[in-house]
Amino acid sequence: MPETPDLPSAPRALDGSDQKELDEVIVSAKNAAAKAGIDTGTMRAITGFRRKPAADEDDSSAPEGKTSFAFELKNLPSASSIEEVENAVNELDDVDVRIVYPSALAWVTAGRSVDPTTIQDVFARFGITATLTDSSLRRRLAWSDVEERRYGRSERRHFRRSRAHGISARLRKQLEDDERANEQARQSGFMDKGRVVHKTPTAPSDVLFTARSLLTRSRFIVSFLLSIPVLLISFYPSLQFDYWQWVLMLVSMPVVFYGAWPFHRATLGGLRRKMSALDSASSAAVLLAWFWSVAMIVFTSVGDPTYRANPQWVFVDPTRFKDGALFFDVACGMTVLLVGGRLFSRKTRASYLDVLDRYRLDPTSLVTVVRKNRKTGEVKKEDKAIQKLNVGDDVIVGPGEIIPVDGSVIGGSSQIDATALGISPYTAKVHSKVYAGCINETKTLKIRVHNTGHRTWLAAIYRWVESAAVHQNVSDALATKTASMLVPISMIVAACDFALWALLTNNPNQAFATALAVLGCVAPVALAMSASLATRQGIEAAAKRGVLINEGEDVRALDEIETVIFNRVGTLSEGEMSVETVTADRGENPELVIRVAGAVALESDHPVSRALIRAARESRDQSADKSIPSWIEASHFRFDEDGNFHAMVELPITNGNGETEVRSVEALLWRPRNLAQLDGRLAAAAVSGGTPIVVRWKGKDRGVITLYDHAKDDANEAVDELESMGIETMMLSRDTYPVARRYGDYVGVSHVLAGIQPGDKPQTVRSVRSHGVNVALVGDTSVNECFRVANLGILIGAMQSIENPSALDHPKWDIVLLEGNVAPIPWLFRFGRKLSRLVRNNMAFAWAYNGIAVALACAGLLHPMIATVAMLASSLIIELRSKMASTY
Repeated sequence: MPETPDLPSAPRALDGSDQKELDEVIVSAKNAAAKAGIDTGTMRAITGFRRKPAADEDDSSAPEGKTSFAFELKNLPSASSIEEVENAVNELDDVDVRIVYPSALAWVTAGRSVDPTTIQDVFARFGITATLTDSSLRRRLAWSDVEERRYGRSERRHFRRSRAHGISARLRKQLEDDERANEQARQSGFMDKGRVVHKTPTAPSDVLFTARSLLTRSRFIVSFLLSIPVLLISFYPSLQFDYWQWVLMLVSMPVVFYGAWPFHRATLGGLRRKMSALDSASSAAVLLAWFWSVAMIVFTSVGDPTYRANPQWVFVDPTRFKDGALFFDVACGMTVLLVGGRLFSRKTRASYLDVLDRYRLDPTSLVTVVRKNRKTGEVKKEDKAIQKLNVGDDVIVGPGEIIPVDGSVIGGSSQIDATALGISPYTAKVHSKVYAGCINETKTLKIRVHNTGHRTWLAAIYRWVESAAVHQNVSDALATKTASMLVPISMIVAACDFALWALLTNNPNQAFATALAVLGCVAPVALAMSASLATRQGIEAAAKRGVLINEGEDVRALDEIETVIFNRVGTLSEGEMSVETVTADRGENPELVIRVAGAVALESDHPVSRALIRAARESRDQSADKSIPSWIEASHFRFDEDGNFHAMVELPITNGNGETEVRSVEALLWRPRNLAQLDGRLAAAAVSGGTPIVVRWKGKDRGVITLYDHAKDDANEAVDELESMGIETMMLSRDTYPVARRYGDYVGVSHVLAGIQPGDKPQTVRSVRSHGVNVALVGDTSVNECFRVANLGILIGAMQSIENPSALDHPKWDIVLLEGNVAPIPWLFRFGRKLSRLVRNNMAFAWAYNGIAVALACAGLLHPMIATVAMLASSLIIELRSKMASTY
């Protein structure tokens, strides 16, 4: 009898006593977990894969799908009867079994609705004892927990729907909308317990804000409609009638306590927490005006039915406050102006995130996916949800449609509107990259998916702007805390003003009018948003141009920069290089030099490597020299910290007997830092052209290859603009000084830092900064280590040099330019200077206004109603000035 081959050890089966003991342990563990408050589902899955449906429950809603498990078999018959047993088990619906005779295991694939005991019963008919393995039991137990949670969600959904009956249509619609939104978010991957969002802890603010959710249109409409008769009757004596003041007291009550409730709520919250609220002064002014007027009606002759008032519109007239005064008009007017002004500001202050949302497609929306059968060649189209797209899928995007993914064009040509990303429009053709959120304008495109969902550039930009807003909120909190100091100061000034006017004029009504004007004119909100709003508008305006600024501090740093250092490669020069000259040392073959260089650089994707490989292939195709191998084998590639390429190459070598044999020798590509490293004709070649690459093997320099990299079209103009702004320019380069200086003169930079190896560049930037100047470094990802040592790090060409857009979530850079053009650099510094000047002017205006307005109010030259209008006007002026940042 042949020996049974060695097979992987099978899981040990459980006998009857072990099975019973295991069940008892599992039950006791789950009971202990339930007492501790941990939901582990139930043990119903031990005897079945799904819960038995209730009598009134539709069993068709059970989850579909397949599962697999293993049985340990005992008392197996002969091997010849195994097929009969398999056929009997396979006759069960939705069951597929495979018996492995040597290991006595049965591997089963079945639907989740199949009860394992039915399979065991079939085995028992043949005298076989089938027992589930330990791993199968654990897998089934885990699935029972998942199914219990699923049914729990279904029951909660049923409860919400049943609860919707018997309520108003409006509330029912709100419940349905909330359920629909939650389901859509759940399908999109949100609301997952495993999805944790880590927020950067920030210092708590010492300022309370008025809740935006309470500033509603209905509150404004009610306040406005009730304030109209109050204002008309108060300011036009011809409309006044007997008991008019009592009527105004009742009509103004909803305005004071309902319309102005958001401001009172913030004030009460501040008092309870011993914190400041920006609208406390306005809240106090509204309440004091109403209660003072009520007191005048109750305790003075103002409450007489025949009393008539003739108030002033602008100035406080002392002669009109002798017998008393009513300020219902002030209380209502302040409330309407405050609520209306906040609603207007909120409506006109649109966020860039709202703009980006218009370009973000619903994850559940369908797109056309093209699939080709490799065997038959048949092309099939099907509709597929965006959230189910995979990398490598081919998507059809028609004219006028928004591109749903990042990918490359594999069919068609069209004009692309990339407004969503802030980059220039361009023409996409085969092999061109396209991005989610861009609009396909003219013709149908076939796009191969590279990134989807949160991995796209649109999602990364959205997260960057959102993060910048969070950073700005911290700065806003500090500015708001400073502005909130005006509130207690204004109340102290108002109290002192009231006391002085009452003592000097013996007229408490006039004194109260001036104190009310002080509280009405003070504008802490204008001071709080004088810097923050302009900065926020500026950051979002820059993002619309494809310039991502991390936070407001970076804008202020732009205004202080004195020196800009450019890394030459990838910043001032184009990414592609080409071989300019090949100079071989005496006795060396120039074609062999270029082919060795191409072989050594084969494993690198650097622009230098691509140029050398391309030149080596051209030399091979055009050369007729039989003494040089058509292709040189290379191995053991290595790239050292100085940026040199190392490899072992196989070259034909003549031995001592005059015979030619192929040997493996060490080869090196290196770049000279100064002229002392070379001599003779190689030294002359290294400084006569572009970037020099020295080729060495067997310890001897064999030749010099010079590379030409064309400067970007806008580099010269951008450098000239920076120089005209008084900003000094420098260029970092690995080349020798003559080569680097020649290139620097071509683009117009003032100073050249030549012969700097990649590992020495951070120290070089640090040394420039140590001279007391503020330095900004502009470069691509090859100088990431340098960004952290500069005052300001500016990454250029992010969409070309960053492979994964998610790198923007943890940036090493302060500012990111999505495109590779140099022209935005001078615009960026002009923008920083203008925005900083705007912020300074806003703050000066806010402080000047508050000082002048309070002085006029204390002098009795400002009516309380006009004080409120002036306060809102100052905030509106700050807001309009801040919006100028979007035009820079």
